Amino acid sequence: MVPVTLMTIDDIAAYLKVSRRTIYDWLKHHKIPAVKIVGQWRFQKEKIDRWMENLTQ
Repeated sequence: MVPVTLMTIDDIAAYLKVSRRTIYDWLKHHKIPAVKIVGQWRFQKEKIDRWMENLTQ
C-alpha cells in the first residue's frame, strides 16, 4: 500500500510557491483538490500533482 502524503495550508503554499491567501481563495472557489479533516484543510500531494498536470494541458 502506498502511503498518502497529506499537506497543510502552509505546506501546499510553499510547494506551489503562492501565498496562503491564494490557497484560501482557491478553496473558496473550489479550484484546488482538498479535504477538510477535523476543521483543517489537507491536501494530498499526489492529487495536487495531477491537478497541476491537468492545468498545463
